Amino acid sequence: MQLAARIRRMSAPHWLGLYAAILLAWALLYAMQLPADLVAAANIYGAEFWEALCRVEPGLAGAPNIFLMWALMSAAMMAPTALPAFATWEDLVQTGRAPGLWALLGGYLLVWLGFSVLATAAQLALAAGQLLNPLGESVSIWLSAGLLAGAGAYQFSTLKAACLAKCRHPLTFFMQFWDEGSFRMGLRLGAVCLGCCWALMMLAFVGGTMNLLWMGGAMVLMALEKLPALGAALTRPLGYGLLALGAAVVIYELGGWI
Repeated sequence: MQLAARIRRMSAPHWLGLYAAILLAWALLYAMQLPADLVAAANIYGAEFWEALCRVEPGLAGAPNIFLMWALMSAAMMAPTALPAFATWEDLVQTGRAPGLWALLGGYLLVWLGFSVLATAAQLALAAGQLLNPLGESVSIWLSAGLLAGAGAYQFSTLKAACLAKCRHPLTFFMQFWDEGSFRMGLRLGAVCLGCCWALMMLAFVGGTMNLLWMGGAMVLMALEKLPALGAALTRPLGYGLLALGAAVVIYELGGWI
């Protein structure tokens, strides 16, 4: 009964607007992808193809497009993972304790826009060092292995655990800080969400920043990790899996050299 009431509340016009914005972000990301035939041609012809195509500028000229991509990716992937927290906030609104869902969402997304700036700078630097192809995918086994192992190790960190605890119990989080107002609360929520997910988001450089399949899978994984019961059973196995993948990348590549 309680679940049915929450579902009805989350079909209100402002919720439908949020869902539409998330779908629009995914649609724009899809539109930014290279067609499959051009990707196949790039795999055949290699670096010469990218030099002729100039689809993604490796220098500062490409920064606005790369930032737009990361901003859309952050909104499309992270807003769905925070829906339980937004729904909890809505419950508080129903009791008259706190207003301003859109201000909360604005603060939350502002944190992820800041992350998008840093991710853009990282992609430009890695591309300049010839460690990424124009699809934002690592061409270095050491970069791929380092990102996988780093994300795996972060799964066991105290910072990750502290941030996950807040994300998994949003009511406790809001009751602790709700006097600060909606926007500042959104900033705090965005910060703890960033603390949960930044290392997993950086794995975009392994799967490719324009790989929608990777993005969708990572979004589901991060959403599940924030659930109290299921997430608690997922975090450590995910860490072991990422560490094993990092080792496997190195072993596989070094084995090919012998």
